[in-house]
Amino acid sequence: MVLSPVPAPGHPTEQPPGQPAAAGGVPVARGTRPGELPPIHDALLCVALPAFAVSPEHGQLTGDGPEGVYASGRRLLSRSVLRVAGREPVPLQGRLAGADRAVFVGALRIPGDIGPDPGVTVERSRSADGTERITLRSAVPRPVRLPVELALGTDLAELGAIASGRPRAELRASVHGTGLRWTAPDGRSVAVTADPAPTDSLAAAGVLRWETDLTPGATVTLHLRVHADRAPGAAPPGGGGRPGGQLLPDAQAEGDDRRVGALLHASVADLRALLQRDPAHPADVHLAAGVPWRCGPVTAEALWAARMALPLGTRLAAATLRVLGRAQVTGGADAGRLPGPLRDAGPHLPPRCTGVEATLAFPVVLAEARRWGLPAGDLDELLPVAERCLGWLRRGLDTDRLLPDPAPGGPWRAETQAHAHRAALLGADLLDTCGRPGAAELREAAGALRERFRSAFWLDDPSGGRPAAARAPEGRSWPQLGGWAAHLLDTGLLGGGRYAQGLLDRTETEQVARLLGTPALDSGWGLRGLGAKEPGHNPFGHRAGAVRVHETAVAVSGLAAAGYEKEAAALLRGLLDAAEHFGHRLPEMYAGEQRTTGTRPVPHPAACRPAAVAAAGAVHALATLAGIRPDAPGRSVAVQPMPSAPLGAVRLSGLVVAGEPFAVRVSRLGLGMVEEAAEGLQLGV
Repeated sequence: MVLSPVPAPGHPTEQPPGQPAAAGGVPVARGTRPGELPPIHDALLCVALPAFAVSPEHGQLTGDGPEGVYASGRRLLSRSVLRVAGREPVPLQGRLAGADRAVFVGALRIPGDIGPDPGVTVERSRSADGTERITLRSAVPRPVRLPVELALGTDLAELGAIASGRPRAELRASVHGTGLRWTAPDGRSVAVTADPAPTDSLAAAGVLRWETDLTPGATVTLHLRVHADRAPGAAPPGGGGRPGGQLLPDAQAEGDDRRVGALLHASVADLRALLQRDPAHPADVHLAAGVPWRCGPVTAEALWAARMALPLGTRLAAATLRVLGRAQVTGGADAGRLPGPLRDAGPHLPPRCTGVEATLAFPVVLAEARRWGLPAGDLDELLPVAERCLGWLRRGLDTDRLLPDPAPGGPWRAETQAHAHRAALLGADLLDTCGRPGAAELREAAGALRERFRSAFWLDDPSGGRPAAARAPEGRSWPQLGGWAAHLLDTGLLGGGRYAQGLLDRTETEQVARLLGTPALDSGWGLRGLGAKEPGHNPFGHRAGAVRVHETAVAVSGLAAAGYEKEAAALLRGLLDAAEHFGHRLPEMYAGEQRTTGTRPVPHPAACRPAAVAAAGAVHALATLAGIRPDAPGRSVAVQPMPSAPLGAVRLSGLVVAGEPFAVRVSRLGLGMVEEAAEGLQLGV
């Protein structure tokens, strides 16, 4: 197991590598220390991977912290400070105009003007790739000549160094055509060009200057482009252009609560922005876990996100499975396992292995993608990988019929047992329907795991009991309750719109549903990673009390499927309310502070935003409103909406079932009606 090269928030086991100091010293980002992630909660992130831009709300790139324009993990531009008539415009508004573009509006008064009203408006439109348009608009009643100055700079630092608080010193610029150029010691270079060409270029100061003439009501626009060059001898990047195309459809939501449409639109846009190519196989794309810190190789989070995004089609899931499958271990004791880094598991448990999580998720995603309409060619290609994952699962179960995580010797985690049980049952169904051997052994293993789980993990108490988070081989249990318990209700989709059997019996399921709905776990904004009354609770802790969006979405879906609509609806409303405060772009997590009247959700300072599991989790939660349960091989689809229609009437369109557009409407009475579906697809029960 390896450590991830760039850390996720709150993951002490994932320290980013250091960066050698550049000549001239190493400026440490304000407010950060080496090894400490700089805050990004108040930044505007424009994303179109492999490019993204991190901008403060005022729009000026000052070189502070992680500010700048990035491509393929390197900062191309760290400083871009605009002055007009010798002054910085007064910042008035900064906003995202899309997943890949931000707009900043400022104003200034012209020297000699009388009164408080600014006469010149300045608008900057910045894209993820660093392309920028600066527009000056005059309302001054006379012609004015305004000097415009743009101070530019870069360190060409690697993202890992910036994350560690160890960026390079700023490089010296040279004049290059209609702009400036910077070259790093390793031969990499970047240039900024301007149209129209500047009146003057001062390389020593990194400044471009224009003299602009504005008549009343007129505008002047400057266009800037960032051009990055590879280091001498470096291989060209795989593929060309942005990945995706029509990989994800233009899904839409409308209804009584208009926020559902805004959330679905923003989430799909974020998923598209997070798509990146497999360098060795450019035709295959997968989701980056999150920007800015987690844009590396495909991860377990990308696989879970692809699963939750199945209402948008199976193409993303198929490509993600292919990319992951190529990394599968093929020999030795770990044959069949997928690699993955260790991740922090909270204050009570040792780090977990995301490779174990991905190995157990692989057959589940493949089986459910088949139900949503995965083409036969993709299934044939990916089935052998799933069989090897299932073989590893069978061999990995110990004498107690439980699966240790991260390594033999334990501990046994409840969440891992839920993943293993789901993989065994959906894997058995997959093997049966594909005419492959091994299904009986998997069902037997699932049954034994289920029986052992009930005896080893359920802790009785006067309030009705609770599941243990984990058990040690010597019998010690970890009783701390957290959002992980939602995974016990996520049983997986079988044929005919049926859900697989879970680890819990009816009484235990009811108790877990009740616990998930208590204020100790439901913060009012979503599900806490660790209950508020548990020792070690930290509202900002990744698995110690923060709200993790995808876990909340899993709880919404699992509770609704089990018939506990009150608890599901409360979590869904809280998630939607939080999304509104975050401009409908949900971060991977935010503080699990208790919601009270007049408060807002508190951001986590280093959480990725956008994040794949958050965007896909929003899709998953909204799809739960309609209860779509497809069985494309059986040519049927069941629709079982939440009967109380907690958000009123809603219509979801532009979804994909069996490879064709799918639309469903849910009335205020909770009645579902399919409005568009593939020809020959029958409505199931």
